[in-house]
Amino acid sequence: MFGYIRAEKPEMKIREYDTYKAVYCTLCKVMGKRYTPLLRFTLSYDFAFLAMLNCALSDEQVEYEKKRCTCNPLKKCVYCKDANAFYMPSAAAVIMLYYKLCDNIADEGFFKKIGFFILKLVYFSSHKKAAKEYPLIEKTVKDYIEKQSQIEAQKSGDIDKAADPTSYALGKIFELCSEDDTQKRILNRLGYCIGRYIYILDAAADYLDDKKRGSYNPLIYSSQFSGESTEFKPQLQEKIMLCAIEAQRAYELLPIKRYKTILDNILYLGLESVQNKEIKL
Repeated sequence: MFGYIRAEKPEMKIREYDTYKAVYCTLCKVMGKRYTPLLRFTLSYDFAFLAMLNCALSDEQVEYEKKRCTCNPLKKCVYCKDANAFYMPSAAAVIMLYYKLCDNIADEGFFKKIGFFILKLVYFSSHKKAAKEYPLIEKTVKDYIEKQSQIEAQKSGDIDKAADPTSYALGKIFELCSEDDTQKRILNRLGYCIGRYIYILDAAADYLDDKKRGSYNPLIYSSQFSGESTEFKPQLQEKIMLCAIEAQRAYELLPIKRYKTILDNILYLGLESVQNKEIKL
């Protein structure tokens, strides 16, 4: 994911921000311990949201402890004691990173291709372990990358079609936050809407850079959104906001047991704030 699913920090209470940061730090620690410390530098708050949602639906109590920061031993961080709920989000982060590197190798020029290939080798064993532990995530992300590559090869200008593989993949990953069939359906819808939000927002934010570099972006090939970015931004704002609203509606159906005020902040304030920052009118 791209770091778009994050809280609106100015609107958070101090204890809420501390809890939010504790979830992020715990995920960072789990990724480094289970896979490789280098993965800590790739972590985004998108996966902290997934970890927090996973914890929020669990019946297990969450307790915290203060320990030395694994990245900076000179400071102390707060961590969740029981890290089981962080295993799935950390594996998803590793698998998605690996396939993103594969995609970059296929798309970029010679020198960047070499850099991404080296990173792929660095994370190869971590990906292999995560894929073995969570084969469903592995298959879901692999299929998503293949479908995305096909759409890019077709130079499709259909933004909805282009967003579908990402949306479908996140829907399947979000389902893993619960074993209850009804909750799984709701989580699938939530993940799907979050995926559409991320893809369309990223396409809008990167439009001018992608056009300059010659990289694929469905907006470049779209007859509906052709022209200067300032001309189609109002239409995209509506489309992106609709994704956020649908995500909120799905979220409201979930039995949230903890972290509700933080999750509310992310979904009701954070999504709109990030959208306004990324594609200013």
